[in-house]
Amino acid sequence: MEQLNQQHGSGSVFRVDKFVVPSEAREEIIAKVRMTHELLRQQKGFVQDFLLEQFSGPGEFNLVTIVEWESQAAIDNVVPIVKAAHEHIAFNPQETIARLGVRADIANYQRIPGV
Repeated sequence: MEQLNQQHGSGSVFRVDKFVVPSEAREEIIAKVRMTHELLRQQKGFVQDFLLEQFSGPGEFNLVTIVEWESQAAIDNVVPIVKAAHEHIAFNPQETIARLGVRADIANYQRIPGV
C-alpha cells in the first residue's frame, strides 16, 4: 500500500471511514463523529469533510465520513492532536466501537490521476 501512495505522488489525501452502525448506536456514534470533526476542521491542512448516511441501496456501510487533507503530512501531524484530545475527555474510539457493536473500515485514499 505504501508503494501505491508513492506512485500517486503528493496532493490531497482523503481519510474515509466507513461504518456499519446498529440503529440503537446511531445517535452516540454521530455525536462522537461530530465532536471529532469539529476538532479536525481547526487543524492545519484540513480542506473539507463530509458525514454521509445511507438512505437507500443494498450497501453494507450505513455511515461514511470523508475528510480531505492537503497532504499525508497534514494527517500525520493531526493524529497526535486528535489522540490527545480524545484522551483528555476519556474517549477511546476502539472501545466505543466495540461496545456499540459497530464495524469499521478505515483507510486513506488519493485520487487516481487522469480520472
